[in-house]
Amino acid sequence: QVQLVESGGGLVQAGGSLRLSCAASGRTFSSYARGWFRQAPGKEREFVAAISWTGDRTGYADSVNGRFTISRDNAKNTVYLQMNSLKPEDTAVYYCAADQIFSRLASGRANYWGQGTQVTVSS
Repeated sequence: QVQLVESGGGLVQAGGSLRLSCAASGRTFSSYARGWFRQAPGKEREFVAAISWTGDRTGYADSVNGRFTISRDNAKNTVYLQMNSLKPEDTAVYYCAADQIFSRLASGRANYWGQGTQVTVSS
């Protein structure tokens, strides 16, 4: 069974940092693009960041560019999201995703999704 499992969410004060991890099991995703999305209460899910399978191409939403960094370790089948200078508006459930095509992730589509991890930023 293919699974993407997020971890690292929690409660943090504004200006703080968190590092999310997404571990894959059931198959190797080393040749897949990986990404992060988020959904705040009452809002639609939105793209946050994506990384190509080689790691040499990344993309970010304007709202997080310069504050968040996506990275991956193919040996561990894991993708990370380092979140710095967090703001209350970053509060959401964060989901990781995987797809064979980088551009699909950037447009909000993916073949595989995790269950999500809650990130809450207090003011």
